Amino acid sequence: MSTPEPTPSARKTELLEAAYAYALEHGLADLSLRPVAAAIGSSPRVLMFLFGNKDGLVKALLARARSDELAMIEPLNGAATGLPEATRHVWTWLAAEDHRPLLRLWAEAYARSLVEPDGPWAGFAESTVNDWLGVLAACQPESEQTTEHGLVRRTLALATLRGALLDLLATGDVERVTAAVELQAGILGSSAEL
Repeated sequence: MSTPEPTPSARKTELLEAAYAYALEHGLADLSLRPVAAAIGSSPRVLMFLFGNKDGLVKALLARARSDELAMIEPLNGAATGLPEATRHVWTWLAAEDHRPLLRLWAEAYARSLVEPDGPWAGFAESTVNDWLGVLAACQPESEQTTEHGLVRRTLALATLRGALLDLLATGDVERVTAAVELQAGILGSSAEL
């Protein structure tokens, strides 16, 4: 049985939020404690005391980003809207301009988790896949949720959303990518009985 983590201090929470804002703007690739500390009004020593080291801070930032992601998809959890509607709803959120910093951070962490599977990135990509598959499953009819076909359909929806997101982040072409997501959502709707 694991011991619950102690409640973080107000100062740790404050610095985490400030570091998170910094990471949303600057990314994680070249994250270094000294510039982060200077930007958020702290010191590298304080950050090391609170987070252990740079990897500890990165882990905390990834957990914070995942928290935002889960908060965004929470309204879908258990909503029996159906997979096509859920795909459209999620895409609307993903395509919103003001979500791009979080989504760029997500894409960076996802890619790093794949190419650097150890350290602070460990398991990030797999965890987000499982998070999203769980949410999409909850949007499917109960009779489909536990079937192999249901798993394949939500995997297709997730692959569509993830690929469309990467394309959108690379090109900024909302209209073209949204049309592709709409087409795939329609196909998901027509394949429900297959």
